[in-house]
Amino acid sequence: MFSDADGKMNLNLQQAEGGLLVVSQFTLVADTRKGMRPGFSSGASPQLGEELYDYFVKQARELHHEVGTGQFGADMQVSLTNDGPVTFMLES
Repeated sequence: MFSDADGKMNLNLQQAEGGLLVVSQFTLVADTRKGMRPGFSSGASPQLGEELYDYFVKQARELHHEVGTGQFGADMQVSLTNDGPVTFMLES
């Protein structure tokens, strides 16, 4: 999804020699169907969540030269700059 020398989105992260930032975010599993207070009961336990996060980071570091991380469970402020006219939503 990164531009090649011709400006075409033909490169992946490895080909573009880009970095990866991995930040845990448990609020992604928030259930907001009932009122104003989100529920988190469908999420993994903090211990399992941290184990999965650490595993994901380990796997990412085996594939990419530069992997930055947040601190699991910490209150962090993360900002980004969207570069380009596109935003992709990745689903599997």
